[in-house]
Amino acid sequence: MIGPHRLVLEPREVPLGGVRGMTVLRALPHRNLPTIGAWCFLDRFGPAETRMRVEPHPHIGLQTVTWPLVGEIRHRDSLGSDADLRRGQLNLMTAGNGISHSEYSIGEDPIPLDALQFWVVLPESARHGTAGFERHVDLPGLTLAADAGAAAEATVVLGEFAGVVSPATVHTPIVGAEIVVPAGSRVRLPLRPEWEHALMLVEGDVVVAEHPMPRNELLYLGDSRDEVEVSSTAGALLFLLGGEPFEDDIVMWWNFAGRSHDEIAAAREEWEAASARFGTVDGHDVRIPAPPLPPVRLMPRSRKL
Repeated sequence: MIGPHRLVLEPREVPLGGVRGMTVLRALPHRNLPTIGAWCFLDRFGPAETRMRVEPHPHIGLQTVTWPLVGEIRHRDSLGSDADLRRGQLNLMTAGNGISHSEYSIGEDPIPLDALQFWVVLPESARHGTAGFERHVDLPGLTLAADAGAAAEATVVLGEFAGVVSPATVHTPIVGAEIVVPAGSRVRLPLRPEWEHALMLVEGDVVVAEHPMPRNELLYLGDSRDEVEVSSTAGALLFLLGGEPFEDDIVMWWNFAGRSHDEIAAAREEWEAASARFGTVDGHDVRIPAPPLPPVRLMPRSRKL
């Protein structure tokens, strides 16, 4: 147990460049906190009017969680999956030992687009397994009684929240939930004290544990809490993430989550050699090349809390 915290994780702008031509806000990983539970990556891309073209690229050792806010995204992968995704739906891709995929906005013209993109690091028992893809269009929800104002509504995207369980496949004890707090409401969100948690303000205004949050800020709450109070004047859209603290040290580089420099280097070489490990994505004749490895050995990201 690490105890309750109130640590602000300010997102940083990251230019993705290339044909995607977008700048995203990245809240995880943070220099002091590589994971929150098994969550190891969080980008927000948008809101923007854009034509998104993310050509095939590889992953190992993680799950990708795509949660759209505005617009439609087409996912294709080396398993043969081809799925359009819109608001309120979940795409969950499990890389296991290797997969490749692409993401395009729908249509040929720029469209309004806004989404959260998460990665969940896989434990030893699952990270060398077979790849998989799931699309969930009917996720469970619950109502959270308010101490003041109207009740809040939550959608359980991944894992378990307040006894409600998402149908999406998980490999560690975890929670990912979208929470809508009405204007003028004050609500206590139930938490599992043995898990660590964080909240992101997606839209609106909110005060969490007496801390007013700017939009896109991620507030790390630590563990040892059985609830946290949130209140909003004009209404808020929040995303709660957390879970059992992830014990393994991980090495993250580019699109890979591993345990050592050599493992990452081998995956890079196989992608560049068009190895069968990552397969091919139908409908594409180009793919994203791997960047060069840095001139030093990649080291695990350590927690500084």
